[in-house]
Amino acid sequence: MINRGFFVYHFSANKREKLILPSTKNRKMKNIVVLTGAGISAESGISTFRDSNGLWENHDIMEVASIDGWHRNPALVLEFYNQRRRQLKNVMPNAAHEYLAKLEEKYHVNIITQNVDNLHEKAGSTQVIHLHGELTKACSEKNKSLAVDWWDDIVLGDLAEDGAQLRPYIVWFGEAVPMMEKAIELVLQADLFLVIGTSLQVYPAASLLDFVPNNCPIYYIDPKADEINYSSKINTIRKTATEGVKCLNL
Repeated sequence: MINRGFFVYHFSANKREKLILPSTKNRKMKNIVVLTGAGISAESGISTFRDSNGLWENHDIMEVASIDGWHRNPALVLEFYNQRRRQLKNVMPNAAHEYLAKLEEKYHVNIITQNVDNLHEKAGSTQVIHLHGELTKACSEKNKSLAVDWWDDIVLGDLAEDGAQLRPYIVWFGEAVPMMEKAIELVLQADLFLVIGTSLQVYPAASLLDFVPNNCPIYYIDPKADEINYSSKINTIRKTATEGVKCLNL
């Protein structure tokens, strides 16, 4: 197999430069690992709380995304996520989701997302890890391993197979991130690491950068990339997700 490497366009100070990323040998297919965040879904119309003073749809995030909030007012939490789940039926993947899905035609692509929507899957991506859970699933409030696919509203009285109340299959603040170990394994094997639409401020997801191999190029696509204190080895593309992926020629 002829190994031609990766090509990207790097935008910096109004100058466009064509860069050749280091190619890898001894692998049949290059491994691209992508970390995505709220910014990629925002362009499809999904609300975020990143730029709204800690409020999400006018809710204090700790009231609807923490185990304490669940214990205080489970009805409020259920309705909040019911609204998010209903919204999924009316939103579609955007050009950035579709671009990542199309990469699977040429590369081995693994997406690690902080998003709880299903837009990567809708776009056609087949290898997606959800670090923070999935809106389209529900689980027992006593045992998150008892999870089921769930597209309807969850209401008080809906029970899991163990008899406990069903809750959203979401990793709330203060809870463990069960898919983190798998995500680290994938990052360790990356030939190219893309970061799209995330603030790199939420841990443990942001710590995935620490596991990128030394010889692996990193490209960070986000309009606010300049505001992040990042390593000098990260190449930034200061654009939205849909505009930023146009700078990649993979």
